[in-house]
Amino acid sequence: MARRADPARGRPVSDGAASISATHAPGGVWLRDLAPTRPRRNLTREEIVTQAIALLDDHGVQGLTMRAVAERLGVTSAALYWHVQTKEDVLDLAFDQVFASVELPPRDGPWRLQVRTLLSRWRAAMLAHPWSTALVNRPMLGPHVLERTEYLHAALARAGLTGTELVAAARVLANFVIGNAVVESSRPLLGADPDREGLPPQAHVADQGRYPTLVQVGHFAQEEVHPDRIFELGLDMALTGVAARR
Repeated sequence: MARRADPARGRPVSDGAASISATHAPGGVWLRDLAPTRPRRNLTREEIVTQAIALLDDHGVQGLTMRAVAERLGVTSAALYWHVQTKEDVLDLAFDQVFASVELPPRDGPWRLQVRTLLSRWRAAMLAHPWSTALVNRPMLGPHVLERTEYLHAALARAGLTGTELVAAARVLANFVIGNAVVESSRPLLGADPDREGLPPQAHVADQGRYPTLVQVGHFAQEEVHPDRIFELGLDMALTGVAARR
């Protein structure tokens, strides 16, 4: 098993996944001091994260390795460990950086417009980086995630929600965005059945008479409603439900 020097203690630690301690678990990077011990090879944590995101965009979570990041930076893998402790750290930092691109709306507008704008931008950021949907089960403790979570909760508080109702509303809205991003980002990965290529969508279901409502709303139509429109309508419905609790 490969071993490397621990920059904080000057002793070797294992790179093996089985040896990752609680401090190396997902989210552990936010529970430690992020300042590097000392600069090495003129490398910064920001450069590591930037190249990690580019690698993730190209190859997904499975394609991210410390060696691959180091190669993109033109350094050895050992140089990375002066700035991060594990690949888990890199994933958490990269995921949080995705949220940095979610521009916060002005704080002086109507709460509903604020929430709608924030969540639309949040979805767009995740769709721009489809790998991010695979990391939503990790602890969301990064500063960029927390800043936008704070914004969402504050907007709902201005709407008049408090306590458990505020938490529930925020959770429903966040889950709506995440669920939508997961479904939409996975569509290109589903692949087509070569035996059914060229067939109209309705041919994929032999007995449509069993599903009259689906037929009525056009579920088997060749032209589907654009995903953005579905998201907008669904978000409007969710916000109307939130407004009804005020």
